[in-house]
Amino acid sequence: MRGEFCVGLSSFLSLASLLLLIFVHVGQINTSSVPHGVSLVKINVSQYGEALHVALIDDIDHLYTNNASAPLQAGAGLRQLYEFGLYSHCAYVNSSAGRCTNTSIQQEFRPYEALTSDMRANYTDITNFILSGTTFANSNSLGHSSRAAYWMLLLGTICAAIALFTGVAKYSFTFFISTGFSVLGSVFILIGASIWTTLIKRAETVNSIMIGNASNPVSVGIQVSSGPALFLMWASFASLFVSVVPYMISCCTYRG
Repeated sequence: MRGEFCVGLSSFLSLASLLLLIFVHVGQINTSSVPHGVSLVKINVSQYGEALHVALIDDIDHLYTNNASAPLQAGAGLRQLYEFGLYSHCAYVNSSAGRCTNTSIQQEFRPYEALTSDMRANYTDITNFILSGTTFANSNSLGHSSRAAYWMLLLGTICAAIALFTGVAKYSFTFFISTGFSVLGSVFILIGASIWTTLIKRAETVNSIMIGNASNPVSVGIQVSSGPALFLMWASFASLFVSVVPYMISCCTYRG
């Protein structure tokens, strides 16, 4: 019974890890309920216009658009909320209405470019003046790191799937294979989750930027935060890592 318990537990844990990673992968591929609810990074820019108004003492017109179907990255206007996934990012004019970019593998995390490409040219120039040289605006650094994280997570997903399916066949050799791929997958997911955690922390530095004159500084009005996908990523790592123990016990002790 203990052998069957270990087999069942290891399969459950590797399945849980795989399912969590699948949710991470589908985040922000479109605006339907499940992908919409899963994102790695959220950027709220709803207060950016007000911050510019206070800092520049001028009316801020046509910075945003209320047209949810307006194309992204075409200077059609800033949205209120931007959410980023592994394959694309979506922008929303409210809590539900929005549009996503085309999906592509190893989609790079370039939040600054995503925002400025939606602005009209005059606001892009102002934003470049304010944020140029900041970590948030360093798209090359953020983009290259996110591409490496993508491949780590993809490899981790493949390893989790192999660990699950090889563990179905109840033989010591297949449990040995499952153990190896669980260890390997855990390492890949750990690296990917660590990179994304670091990227988000670096992007969050924009939250503390102040603009305006020295006597009346105001927050820049751009708020970056982590999305549910980051927590799913860490939970997937924990689940697959823990599965190593029952897989290893099954490999050494299972006799059918």
